[in-house]
Amino acid sequence: LPGLHILAIVFALEVSVGKTNTVMALNNSDVLLPCTFTTCIGFQDLVFTWYFNSTELIYHGKIKSKASEPFLVGRNPRVEFVGSTTGKDNNISIVLKNVEFSDAGKYTCHVKNPKEKNAQHNATIFLTVVQKMVETDNTVTLIIVGVVGGLIGLLILFMLIKRVVLFIIKKTQDGKKECLVSSSGNDNTENGLAGSKAEQKAAPKA
Repeated sequence: LPGLHILAIVFALEVSVGKTNTVMALNNSDVLLPCTFTTCIGFQDLVFTWYFNSTELIYHGKIKSKASEPFLVGRNPRVEFVGSTTGKDNNISIVLKNVEFSDAGKYTCHVKNPKEKNAQHNATIFLTVVQKMVETDNTVTLIIVGVVGGLIGLLILFMLIKRVVLFIIKKTQDGKKECLVSSSGNDNTENGLAGSKAEQKAAPKA
């Protein structure tokens, strides 16, 4: 039924690891594995568990209610809880200490809320461990941007020159037209041309 469908959406338990589900860490460093959960009707005796590669339990905690912080049930000695559930966000993040290459893999944050008829949900983070962080070489990008910018600049300059040249040509042609118009009305008396005043003089008498 539509009403029951809406009710299920409202009561849904959700778990999130943030905007990205990939984390990179340096060998022998500490890395934060973020996780938060949301529920519209609150929680009671909520259980959350962190797994490595889906099977190995590395942290297990419980939370009595919104008014209390989580208490530890079991954990890997290198895992530390750094979240809080009495604040605005129900944060159940952990820190993995002294990361090794063998720690690379999938980390799953799993939550179970008895108050929502034991509703369960989880989210996953993929951890990559590296010897050193590689700086991104932006040289090629800068060259491409420079070339494109230069081409655009040349195109704009070419268009400006073209407009100036066309403007000069137009002005020159307009000037020639003016000269032709003014010369067509000249008196051709001294030229001896047909229709000139020289031919209109009477012949001298003998």
